[in-house]
Amino acid sequence: MRINSFSDVSLRLLMVLSSMPDDELATSRELAEQVGTPYNHVSKAVLKLRQMGLLEAIRGRSGGVRITSAGKAATVGKVLRVLDDHSDVAECVTDMGSCPLVHDCGLRGALNHAREAFYVSLDNVTIYSLARKTSNGPVPVTLSTARPSCSA
Repeated sequence: MRINSFSDVSLRLLMVLSSMPDDELATSRELAEQVGTPYNHVSKAVLKLRQMGLLEAIRGRSGGVRITSAGKAATVGKVLRVLDDHSDVAECVTDMGSCPLVHDCGLRGALNHAREAFYVSLDNVTIYSLARKTSNGPVPVTLSTARPSCSA
């Protein structure tokens, strides 16, 4: 399974904010620098995470965002279910149009079941458990389930 880039950025933001002291605020620009992502992408993720109740925003000159207690307690599975675009895992379209097997194929259902199993496996992982005290540098992380290849 692979998560989309919006989900990746959102999880990285939650992890960075979770590692900060509770009373500390961060601006979207600071967060963009810390996670190595363009400001526009971070701003969209912050907005969505606020709508989900995972972040709190404080307006004004000394404002910023911080993670809420709900954000720290949220599981990766729960967050991904909301953020995922739920597009089909399999491309059920050919150059000629729709797949001729679309009505008699079990692949689409099996892959959707696998995606849910992926989320279920992340339902025990809280955002707070992923947070590490880090330096203020970029967080060079790309979340993926791909295993590194080994060469002997």
